[in-house]
Amino acid sequence: MNLRNPDSGPSASPARQRLLETATRLFYTEGIHAVGIDRIIAEAGVAKATFYNHFPSKDDLVLAYIKDQDRIGREAVAALPKRPPREMIAAVMGRISEAVVVGDWRGCPFLNAAAEYPNATSPVRQAIDARRAWYHGVLRELLEADGDPAPAVTASLLVAVSDGLLESAYLDDAKQIAALIREALARILVPR
Repeated sequence: MNLRNPDSGPSASPARQRLLETATRLFYTEGIHAVGIDRIIAEAGVAKATFYNHFPSKDDLVLAYIKDQDRIGREAVAALPKRPPREMIAAVMGRISEAVVVGDWRGCPFLNAAAEYPNATSPVRQAIDARRAWYHGVLRELLEADGDPAPAVTASLLVAVSDGLLESAYLDDAKQIAALIREALARILVPR
């Protein structure tokens, strides 16, 4: 479950890491298409040639941003203490309430990026789709282990609820998300 991208994280070159960190901040707060390469280069404090040495295009940088966000999420789920399946489902979904109260929450980075990359064949969209498939798979496996009669359907419901909660936290009161997660799980999971 813990996939490391050798081109991101602490092992990346300092210039590449600065570019990715700068892009992450700007893409998340202002939108991907609203931020130009020149601004990222300037704020990261690197030369244009250095940028293109690490990222042949802006879409390559966007793809690295999505993969890095995915890596962070997968590592966080992998680091959760092992518990019975139902408690693991609650812990995995509980990461939502942890994420939305830290910093200036502006919605799910994957959903935000998907809105800017509607073409399902783009590498960025494929990375987002792979992330969503992984998340669905994690929930489905836990639901199977918990004895859910329709784990794929219930996992799809939980993914949809997760999406809604991630966006609700941006639009509404993020402090209510933990209670909403508990309520959603109580209503969706088959009673034992």
